[in-house]
Amino acid sequence: MGAGSVDSRDLERAVSVMRGVLAPHVDADWSVRAGRLEWDCRATAAHVAHDLLAYAGQVAARPAEAYLPFDLVVHAEAEPRAVLGVVGACAGLLATALAAADPRMRAWHWGPCDTTGFAAMGVAEILLHTHDITQGLGVPWLPPARLSTAVLQRLFPDAPTGRGELEGRPRLTSWSWRAAVPG
Repeated sequence: MGAGSVDSRDLERAVSVMRGVLAPHVDADWSVRAGRLEWDCRATAAHVAHDLLAYAGQVAARPAEAYLPFDLVVHAEAEPRAVLGVVGACAGLLATALAAADPRMRAWHWGPCDTTGFAAMGVAEILLHTHDITQGLGVPWLPPARLSTAVLQRLFPDAPTGRGELEGRPRLTSWSWRAAVPG
């Protein structure tokens, strides 16, 4: 994997890691707050699925100026095990769309975004929110360093950190990743 190079295989690795760490805890109380987020753990997992599906739609349709006008609704009665299944399905759709796309493909995400940008955003959503969920469930876990480094290099090329905290630096309260390719 080159500096900032993220692809469909990395997305598949990330969702496998997510399911591996969270599946043993599907019988826990997922109505607890996910780390520092306002959402509970179940809603956070549903959010991941939503974003992965939205990214897959963008890659498949290649719109140039906006997000496609659709949303994923995960049924309110769906148990955590089923929600993780939805995350896996949406990750599979995005991975398939990325693998099939021409590397020169561009689709809108606050500008023209390439396949590595969509892959990196998908991996970031999975890793960041898996961390949030594990914090809420009281499960010690850190994301894999290799995937994290590649995502940071692709989406935050100038930043020493993304959403986290570093000693001697204030916590970021506002940030934006750079998924669009320079035009």
